[in-house]
Amino acid sequence: MAPKVLVSDKLSDTAVQIFRDRGIDVDFMPDLGKDKDKLAEVIGDYDGLAIRSATKVTAKLLENATNLKVIGRAGIGTDNVDKEAASKKGIIVMNTPYGNMITTAEHAIAMMFSVARQIPEASASTQAGKWEKSKFMGVELTGKTLGVIGAGNIGGIVCDRARGLKMKVVAYDPFLSQEKADKMGVEKAELDELLKRADFVTLHVPLTDQTRNILSRENMEKMKKGARVINCARGGLVDEEALADLIKSGHIGAAAFDVFTVEPATENPLFGLPNVVCTPHLGAATTEAQENVALQVAEQMSDYLLTGAVSNALNMPSVTAEEAKVMGPWIKLSDHLGGFIGQMTDEPIKAINILYDGVVADMNLEALTCSAVAGIMKSVNPEVNMVSAPLMAKEKGVKISTTRQDKSGAFEGYIKLTVVTDKRERSIGGTVFSDGKPRFIQIKGINIDAEIGAHMLYTTNKDEPGIIGTLGNTMGENGVNIANFTLGRSAAGGEAIALLYVDAPVGKDVIAKLHETGKFQQIAPLQFDVA
Repeated sequence: MAPKVLVSDKLSDTAVQIFRDRGIDVDFMPDLGKDKDKLAEVIGDYDGLAIRSATKVTAKLLENATNLKVIGRAGIGTDNVDKEAASKKGIIVMNTPYGNMITTAEHAIAMMFSVARQIPEASASTQAGKWEKSKFMGVELTGKTLGVIGAGNIGGIVCDRARGLKMKVVAYDPFLSQEKADKMGVEKAELDELLKRADFVTLHVPLTDQTRNILSRENMEKMKKGARVINCARGGLVDEEALADLIKSGHIGAAAFDVFTVEPATENPLFGLPNVVCTPHLGAATTEAQENVALQVAEQMSDYLLTGAVSNALNMPSVTAEEAKVMGPWIKLSDHLGGFIGQMTDEPIKAINILYDGVVADMNLEALTCSAVAGIMKSVNPEVNMVSAPLMAKEKGVKISTTRQDKSGAFEGYIKLTVVTDKRERSIGGTVFSDGKPRFIQIKGINIDAEIGAHMLYTTNKDEPGIIGTLGNTMGENGVNIANFTLGRSAAGGEAIALLYVDAPVGKDVIAKLHETGKFQQIAPLQFDVA
């Protein structure tokens, strides 16, 4: 019996035909995604669901999806899919991360031109019969400095286009190596330096805890007087109220926004301000981009349903069913090891070295390596998956190496992950015990035995009396409950580490108070997906 796919959003006729040509039984109902009750009635009949952004795939909807095996999102964003609920039901979630890169980059360039020459306001004035030629004095882009925050796929295209416009390009990206920056023809800089020098600042990063309000009031006050801000990436990267104030005061000269903190944006502090251009999330809205992602998702879903091949999956490793039974816990461990390193590293990574020892050395190392690299990259881009992570690392000039070795210690098998930057090497080791649970067994060369919790706090300090008391008192005074802790040290009086298991994320205020004690060299809150 042929697999059956439901297309509940608007995909092109060509994409729908791909399913049919591949032998898939497809129902094309482009308006069904807006009717959640009707969708819930019929979803149980389908093996695959192809969507855009209108269909909301909730946990409640998935309760009825008794036969669903794959969800394909034509586009990169999957905020409309409950990925955790899908994973628990064994449903693969795929996206198409590369189909709209050029379109989004071009929109950012168009927005930059718009604010440089005040095109929207000049057009409205002219069509109103005013002919206010002297009012709309613009600036050239040639010779100006463009600050690009985030030099990944889309940001890299923007850098290339800006260089073609003879702009000076300065890029800030924690994962951009000097070698990669040289190849791109851009200058690598820290954020503060970029803000002080740039005439235009454009953002091309995902929205994470690290990037939320990356253009805060404080950071925007560091910018050159009259500088212009462009955001075609994600709402929430810029403090919109602060930006509105700075535009009114004249410190910021103009802004162009395609994305907003709250969407649909029916009201916003930026609306109605002079030389502010706003568009309704049009970054991917071109005929070419919409066609590309539609065709890509149809091919990916067909491949999986007919052959079992997995591409651009957000919630499943690229391994066979037989391998998954054995490798599942080790893949989870690889992700946790990478997640630890990623959350601890805020500087460009030059190399990732992975040692596989004992039984794990005979497994599918490609999948394990992809999982570890994805764990590292998720700290700056949570939409990274096991398929796209190695490519992202390669694009950023990160060298990845793996080593296999026979059993060399007390454990049947273990993985050691080392990351190299210009300033340091950082390493962590882990294993999977007989209970199937991943554990950290070594950090910075210090042996430990630590289970992995959802919310943890990592500290380093000189081994001396009173450290545990300081941690306990500070946490208790600030309402943070410590469920458990693990300690380790290099030697008496030497370097010591602690891993605290807490019930909720530790806030910046608590971390600041720990720093005030002067007892800790490093303090880092950590979060892991332990579901």
